[in-house]
Amino acid sequence: MEAKRGQVQGRTVPGTVPGEAPGTAPGMASAAAPGEATGAGVPVPDLSVQIGPLRLKAPVMPASGCFNVGQEVAHLFDLSCMGAVINKTVMPTPRPGNPPHRVLERSAGLINSIGIPGKGPEYFLQHQLPFMRSAGTRVIVSIGGLSETDFVALIALMDAQEGIDALELDLSCPNHAESVPFALSARATGSLLRAVRGVTRLPLIAKLSPNVSDIVAVAAAAMEAGADALCVANTYPAMGIDLEERRPVLGIQTGGLSGPAIKPMTLRLVWQIVGELDAPVIACGGVTRWQDAVEYLLAGARAVQVGTANFTNPRAIPEIIDGVRAYLERHGFTRVTDIIGAAHPRRT
Repeated sequence: MEAKRGQVQGRTVPGTVPGEAPGTAPGMASAAAPGEATGAGVPVPDLSVQIGPLRLKAPVMPASGCFNVGQEVAHLFDLSCMGAVINKTVMPTPRPGNPPHRVLERSAGLINSIGIPGKGPEYFLQHQLPFMRSAGTRVIVSIGGLSETDFVALIALMDAQEGIDALELDLSCPNHAESVPFALSARATGSLLRAVRGVTRLPLIAKLSPNVSDIVAVAAAAMEAGADALCVANTYPAMGIDLEERRPVLGIQTGGLSGPAIKPMTLRLVWQIVGELDAPVIACGGVTRWQDAVEYLLAGARAVQVGTANFTNPRAIPEIIDGVRAYLERHGFTRVTDIIGAAHPRRT
């Protein structure tokens, strides 16, 4: 079915995490609730956002694969300040990942060829999901697969669990050699979403690839087939060559580029999708500072994910949340939703 631009709408079912108020501030920042005055008499902005059926207390969360499930940094900041916690993608069976080398640093980013290693869904359910549930924020489970059958089975398994608020479908990882990413094709993306929509009650977030000629068509196909929101986007194909050995550095030759270098390109993709579709977008690509997050919000993203920055600054997420809040206070905004999409001509 041909994508119909401008006619896509996500389902909206308001919800909050039981026992908490939307917009809860990080522990290291002001303890005042949204709407209350700080010591300086300035109201604390409400950071809560609605993404399809999912309500988040803040518009910042980790990107899958760059945070594990948060155990390693839980002693550094209060995980409950985040909008959600997201795991490294779970695949249907245990995987060793790609051969080394797997990671290559470059001046403005990181090239990775990890290959989604993992211990499988049973290990995730027994050892990682319980910690995610204890984090005090929304739980988004990232899942992947090599076929529609893989996705259907894994989604059905996750749907039967308690304490999962949404599923992020990794349709776009460029770093496993067994199959072509679904998100490279609007038809394949739509087919997969239709296959999985009927087996879960949970909100579905489709993680798209930037490596297409028309990302709006792929985004529209995902939303029309049942996605509740979009994550835009994954990494960009890249490689490095060892000058002394005269051969590719990475074990499978190529990988995916992330980090500051990709933000302007991903920002453009978010801008395109928001400008043409009524679809909730979570931006993912090169967010390292609060300024990056605000720029994505102004372009129309309703939240951002922080990935590579976590490796160099494990407190990046709370610092970005505090920076967004300070920006809103400085400019007199009482809600983060006041700036979402504000840069689009139709909203000025």
